[in-house]
Amino acid sequence: MRSHFILFVAAGLALTACGADMSSDTVFPSSNRIKRGGDAYDTNLDKGMFDGSLNLFGGGSDDKEGGGVGSGIAVNSFLWRAALDTVSFMPLSSADPFGGVILTDWYSPPETPSERFKLNIFILDRQLRADGLRVAIFKETEKDGVWRTATTETKTTINIENRILERARELRLSAAAIRGNR
Repeated sequence: MRSHFILFVAAGLALTACGADMSSDTVFPSSNRIKRGGDAYDTNLDKGMFDGSLNLFGGGSDDKEGGGVGSGIAVNSFLWRAALDTVSFMPLSSADPFGGVILTDWYSPPETPSERFKLNIFILDRQLRADGLRVAIFKETEKDGVWRTATTETKTTINIENRILERARELRLSAAAIRGNR
């Protein structure tokens, strides 16, 4: 009987040690205060997801172009969606909406199976601007069963960036038309 009491007290002490001391002045940021850089406790949040910057937690700044100091994801939602649409035929390796990074896996076009491509897309800004987007293309060619690095033309990178920007503009116009019909 005494061993059961000791076991019960030991279990209670172990569980108590797992608890948090909430009596202190500790302040934790809530999920709607997360932002890239700056103060994690900033509360200037009033933007929505389709106001020009992707914001999964609601709230944002007063800047209608999405370039303000609000929280959430610090990339333009139209650029983000357009980039995903543009590379939808390629397998994704990773997509980080908080950092604005999309990495594809290797893709070989059916017409040229001895070539493969990989894209790294970086969305750098909350505004829909051409300099808010960077694309890096990696190309390899196969010879005798070995994949070797090959060069890509600068024109190819520019074409992909332009397609993403065109799609982003289409998405923005579509969102504006929807907002206008409300």
